[in-house]
Amino acid sequence: MTDIAHDRRTKIVATLGPASSSPEMILSLAKAGVNVFRLNFSHGSHEDHAARHKAIRDAEKTVGHPLAVLADLQGPKLRVGVFANGPVLLKQGQRFRLDLDETPGDEKRVCLPHPEIIQAVDLGHRLLLDDGKLALKVLSKTADSLETEVLVGGKLSERKGVNVPDVILPIPALTEKDRNDFAYALSLGVDLVALSFVQKPEDVKEAKAIAKGRAWIVTKLEKPQAVDCLDEVIRHSDALMVARGDLGVELPAEEVPVTQKRAISEARRLGRPVIVATQMLESMIESPTPTRAEVSDVANAVYDGTDAVMLSAESAAGRYPLEAVKMMARIVTRVEHDPQWRSRMDKMRPPVEHTIQGSLAQSCWDVGHALNAAALAVHSRSGRGVITVARERPYNPVVSLSDETVARRLCVVWGVSPAVTYMTDEAMGIEDLDGPVAKIMRERKLAQEGQHVIILAGLPFGRAGSTNTLRVIKI
Repeated sequence: MTDIAHDRRTKIVATLGPASSSPEMILSLAKAGVNVFRLNFSHGSHEDHAARHKAIRDAEKTVGHPLAVLADLQGPKLRVGVFANGPVLLKQGQRFRLDLDETPGDEKRVCLPHPEIIQAVDLGHRLLLDDGKLALKVLSKTADSLETEVLVGGKLSERKGVNVPDVILPIPALTEKDRNDFAYALSLGVDLVALSFVQKPEDVKEAKAIAKGRAWIVTKLEKPQAVDCLDEVIRHSDALMVARGDLGVELPAEEVPVTQKRAISEARRLGRPVIVATQMLESMIESPTPTRAEVSDVANAVYDGTDAVMLSAESAAGRYPLEAVKMMARIVTRVEHDPQWRSRMDKMRPPVEHTIQGSLAQSCWDVGHALNAAALAVHSRSGRGVITVARERPYNPVVSLSDETVARRLCVVWGVSPAVTYMTDEAMGIEDLDGPVAKIMRERKLAQEGQHVIILAGLPFGRAGSTNTLRVIKI
């Protein structure tokens, strides 16, 4: 298996875990094409994550370009209690009670230590157990119990998860553990924080209030309730993750690909980066090669215009973490060399944003395509101007010019090659970018003498959201 040139537009997110936490492996993954490293706070200690974070920053210095760190919070985990004599077998049609009694359960009942579920559900609502393998329907309820009928039976072990797809639960998206992990992740200096089990826009607003701009908030799309208000959830988020694991538990399986495509389209329209995650190359946990269906799954996400694709257990706990990253990069690169992919990006361009930034981004696409420009250079203090340009899916490589903090966050954005620059002098004119831009283009071998480069910036410098000037230079 040969390495490929990293001229990809679609980014790769890789989860770190026992199989991939050594500094040597993290550096190898970065060299193989990982743009964003995910720290899964459902597992591992704070000390584990601190060591991984340091190794990522060390690898960043070695590879010579920014790498982003994503802290993924666990979110509320709803589980049944314990059983007196081990797992029980629930049969279709039988009655089974869920209650607040902490006495170990049996074939007739078990503790459900979540009074908020008992209060929120109503007759006819479903409860899904063990990642949706078992399904119950509520027949009756009291203040402290639910009497249910088993719709889909099977073995139920203690402390298995509970999903409630039919109702918004009155529980916060951030548990006490999440708040502690959130604070610790921010103290490390992570770039992105993923919020689990979001049900409503207010959950995202709360996380953003905690972050106070210190990290971008990535909303994980896992609950039907969030799908129901998708537009508003995306608007309040900095980025979106289509987390197909829990989404596939609470939604019928056939709804997941439809929801994925809608989420990618809506996120792009609203100018938010989107990550497609979960089980993308699942068989590579144990096998050095993926199934053809998995290859098609990754390819389809790329054809739909996702900003990034993600590896979970494949890179965290699998036997072939490096091979999984290389395979992901190969699939992405092959798709992006298909003329049909380019045609789809053009056909799926969202309506122009009726703002100065949006109009200039569209002009960048037009001028860059007409001139066959070598690249687009976008100076941005907040990153929004860069995302607006990337939203158009231009033909030309996009180089972002920003400080280190924003450069790292932009690692998740389609087609963006982040460059760290510091240009905050408000008296500086856009022509003063010519020299630094030309130098970056030569260093990255993106432009040769005589080629055109388009520069997009806001004047005066140093003011976020002021993108208002387009300039064409010849190297």
